Amino acid sequence: MRVTLRVILPGLIAAAAFAAESTTAAAQTNITRYVRYAMGNEVSLGILEGETIRQLQGDLFASPTPTGRSVRLADVRLLAPVVPSKVIAVGRNFKSHLGDRPAPPEPGLFAKYPTSIIGPNDTIVLPPDSRNAHYEGELVLVIGKRAKNVPREQALDYVFGVTAGNDISERDWQDGDLQWFRAKATDTFAPIGPVIARGVNPDDLLIQTRVNGEVRQSERSADLLFDVADIISYTSRYVTLMPGDVIFTGTPQTTRALSPGDIVEIEIEGVGVLRNPVARGR
Repeated sequence: MRVTLRVILPGLIAAAAFAAESTTAAAQTNITRYVRYAMGNEVSLGILEGETIRQLQGDLFASPTPTGRSVRLADVRLLAPVVPSKVIAVGRNFKSHLGDRPAPPEPGLFAKYPTSIIGPNDTIVLPPDSRNAHYEGELVLVIGKRAKNVPREQALDYVFGVTAGNDISERDWQDGDLQWFRAKATDTFAPIGPVIARGVNPDDLLIQTRVNGEVRQSERSADLLFDVADIISYTSRYVTLMPGDVIFTGTPQTTRALSPGDIVEIEIEGVGVLRNPVARGR
């Protein structure tokens, strides 16, 4: 059964951000969905069950405990579901995104910054001199425990869960700059959310991007050139991954430039819909 929550009214913006759309296959899986949310000046963790959040206390990655308090999804503002110390991404990881370029021999890693992270319904702000910033819908891995030199066969044990992400990429800067500093790591260029989903198979999830309701990307993570285990094992050779770190796994197919006023939605099977408006900065 496909359930869609599209109402966008004052007090219901968080519900619209979640827009819980999952396929029957995902719905049959025992999925736990973790959220970070704000209610007034208080920021909390919780487990989302339908339209109710059960509040948790403690460290998300160290067996948090229920407080016994519940709140309505409609009464809170969902935040980026994690605050990472590192934001890592893999480039050119779908054959459909390569075009005429050869497949890379190993995962092509680059870094974004924690300051580029925003959450559901937060605004993607295009700098005044940006003219060619593209969406990139991606599956994002959330690391659950310290990982260094992880063997491939153990790599999935280090995945706490997955979320949806949008690797905003300024193509002119990407082509012209010495490094991808501006192109990939500008503030607001890494929306993630709305939840961290546990209990899904990260190697076979549908990734879909919509701009103003039009489907622009649609492909399964089964088509990744380097799968989740490859990515984690390879990355952990060079940097120590810590609980809460995130890895963008790559975008499929082609992308186009965004314009102020656009609404971008990234949907991941079993996760839900990450929705962000686009605006021009000053």
